[in-house]
Amino acid sequence: MIDLPVLVLNQTYEPLNLCRVRRAMILIFNGKAEALENGRGELHSITQAFQIPSVVRLTFFVHRPRLQKKLTRFEIFQRDHYTCQYCGHQTKELTLDHVIPRKQGGKHSWDNIVSACTHCNHRKGGRTPNEAGMKLLHKPSPPHNNGISIPYPHLNDHAEWQKYLPHSHDN
Repeated sequence: MIDLPVLVLNQTYEPLNLCRVRRAMILIFNGKAEALENGRGELHSITQAFQIPSVVRLTFFVHRPRLQKKLTRFEIFQRDHYTCQYCGHQTKELTLDHVIPRKQGGKHSWDNIVSACTHCNHRKGGRTPNEAGMKLLHKPSPPHNNGISIPYPHLNDHAEWQKYLPHSHDN
């Protein structure tokens, strides 16, 4: 229970990051945060029971510069919502595919890399989607940088977080 993720919001209700229940409880007990969403059950001490938070808001403002996201497998899969960009199958068993193959001059960039299941990646081979008779579901582009990167599976598991996340998170 203490390892469950908790969404941490800035004083202005802007999402900052994720922490674990243990850290969130410490923030609450020290008066540095308040719980906004509960309902995951309770933690019991010898004399008390405490609601397990799902969303906490800091009681002070944290200034954090927004950094440019790095081009990594994780960020590509996040941007594409763990979905093959050719067949639409959602899975964790994905590979990266260069839309324009590197041997044909394709760049290793946000605009040329997509998530692909192994079946579609093999089917496409070293060809362009047109040459392979395949179509992309979405044109690849750099992800929105809203300051926080929440693993896509967590978004499905924690519907109560949606009202605190900007719509631009849908990339």
